[in-house]
Amino acid sequence: MRATRLEIPDLVLFEPKVFGDDRGFFFESFNKSVFEEATGLRRDFVQDNHSRSARNVLRGLHYQIRQPQGKLMRVIAGEVFDVSVDIRKSSPTFGKWVGETLSAENKCILWIPEGFAHGFLVLSDVAEFIYKTTDYWAPEHERTIIWNDPTLAINWKNDIEPVLSGKDAKGVLFANADLFA
Repeated sequence: MRATRLEIPDLVLFEPKVFGDDRGFFFESFNKSVFEEATGLRRDFVQDNHSRSARNVLRGLHYQIRQPQGKLMRVIAGEVFDVSVDIRKSSPTFGKWVGETLSAENKCILWIPEGFAHGFLVLSDVAEFIYKTTDYWAPEHERTIIWNDPTLAINWKNDIEPVLSGKDAKGVLFANADLFA
């Protein structure tokens, strides 16, 4: 498995070795020692999540201000444009974002550590995400930054108005968001 640090070095993209033939394919989607070597971190993953969304659905930008979650993300059906925003005030990359295309075809896996807001836009007819988290979902601590915040100026690579949940449509501006120290 190849691990690449992204423009924000705390984000790591894993590209697994895929073994395939006319019967199908096999790849290792998680290996604790490879993860620890690539990230320099020891994390216990406590929850696995699975979501399915239709084309042009945008989810995010989500995070938990308490019980922050590191996330190990991959798409098992379809394609998404996945965005991570550094919301750690003490970070040299504070307020910066990185976007990556994750798909069932490229089989890439993205590590997003605690202290980041996360969102994604579905580019295919449907997309299914599965991801591991380092802490449990705590809805009372969940926060949302509005997807089209002018300060962040995220290029979602799509000119179509996204389909949003009520919660995501009411996200706050980055300037008004609860942030990490």
